[in-house]
Parts: sequence; C-alpha cells; structure tokens
Amino acid sequence: METISTISKVTGIAKLNVEEILVAVVVVAASVLIGLLVRRLMRRSLSPRLPSYVYKPMENLVFYAIVFFGLVVALAPFGISFSSLLVAGGFAGLVVGLASQQAVSNLVSGIFLLVEQPLRIGDPVSVGGVSGIVSDINLLSTKIRTWDGYIVRIPNSSVYSSNITNYARTRARRIDIKIGVSYNTDIDKAIETIKKLMDEHPFCLVNPAPEAFVDDYADSSIVINARCWAPSQVWFATKTQLMTRLKKALDEAGIEIPFPQLDLHVRDSVELPVRLKRD
Repeated sequence: METISTISKVTGIAKLNVEEILVAVVVVAASVLIGLLVRRLMRRSLSPRLPSYVYKPMENLVFYAIVFFGLVVALAPFGISFSSLLVAGGFAGLVVGLASQQAVSNLVSGIFLLVEQPLRIGDPVSVGGVSGIVSDINLLSTKIRTWDGYIVRIPNSSVYSSNITNYARTRARRIDIKIGVSYNTDIDKAIETIKKLMDEHPFCLVNPAPEAFVDDYADSSIVINARCWAPSQVWFATKTQLMTRLKKALDEAGIEIPFPQLDLHVRDSVELPVRLKRD
C-alpha cells in the first residue's frame, strides 16, 4: 500500500474507479473511430484531387493527430504527468526516453522530407544502398519496394541523413554500353554501325546526340564506348533493347566480338637433349 501511495504521489494519479477507466477506454476508442472516419472522408474527397505523395502523408498526419488528442483527453482526468512517470520508471524511463528521442528525430526528419520532398511515392530511388520504388512515406519511416519485390522500411532520420538518388527527377538519363571488337576490325565501320543503331532507336534522343568512340585497348579487344540519352521512364527498356540488338548489328556488319585470348610467341628455340633407354 505504501508503494502504491508513493507511485500515486509521483505520477499524480489519484483514486481510480471503474467509471473513470471505462470513460478513458471509450474516449480512446472513439478517437480511433473518428480518425478512421475522417480518413475515409479524406480518401473520398481529397485522394482523387491530390497526388499520392501529397495526400498520403497528410492522411497519416491527420489520423495520428486525432488518436493522440484522444489519448491525451482520456488520461487527463487521472492527472498523469508524463515527465514524472519517466522519472518514477527508473531504467524503463531511460529506455523510453531514448526511444522517444529516436521517435522525435524520425518525426522531425519526416516533416523535413515532406517539406523538401527529395523523394515522392512512386519515385525510383536509391537511399543508403537500398534501391527500388518508394511505396509509402509517413511521419516516422519511409518504405521502399526493392526491384526484387521486398518491402524495406527505413527510419526517416536515416533517409534524411543519407545520399538520395532520385531517378525520376531527371527528364533523361545517359546510357553507357561498352563492347569489345577484334583488333582486325575496321574501327570506323564499327563506330558507324553502333551509331546507326542508336540513331534509329525511337527513344534515343537527338539532342544530346548519340556518340561512339574508342575507350580502351584491352588485352583481347578494342573497347568501344557507346553513349546515348533516353527519357527516364524508358531508360532501362531502351538499354536492354540496345544491348540485345547491338550483337546482331555487329554480326550483320561482319564485325567480330572476340573471346578472351592470349597469343604466345617463342623467340629462341632451345635444344633439349633426349635419351632413349631400352629395357
């Protein structure tokens, strides 16, 4: 009894009765229902009018704000002081405090992300080594669907402090393809064949114009670098099509793509003594 009295003094909790507990539960439940109702109304009225990257964070913010307000109202009659509760909790209070600091950091970072918008829902991005499509952005975390279909949740503080590469913010991206041809190849003919292939592709931009040039003299081949620009939306498809058609175009032009090879030349002949031994 003395322990309960001490906790009551520290936390500010007075006598608890069944009616007050029931009222608190009803208030919390009502706040959740109101939040769900408001979210449903927002989806009907605002979702068709606003982009997903604007509407989704707004929906989450309104819902959690309503639930948090209901929780505060439900606990108010008990005179609970959150700061005193953390002190009374000892080690548990320290853990909760550290978790709250991380949550606040994610919350602030989430607000900055919503204001600055370095990434939006549906954007192909790379964040801290995770690449894929942004599927959700809320106040505490960002979810990315990777290229192989996995959902990765990243805390907003990590997202905000990481290098973000947004592939959707650029209208065009450059395609680089390196291909090796034989040393016996007519270089001008090879370059002309590659440039013609890129010029005829419907998604290779005219400005900047496609280009092909000798990039390196490797051990087994002359490396030609082929470059062109394509709209970001069709960048990957354009690159795969060029990679597929390039081999066929070079074969039709009689240009060899050599295998790795090594030529061995013996300059001086050495006589080796041979002795035959009979049984």
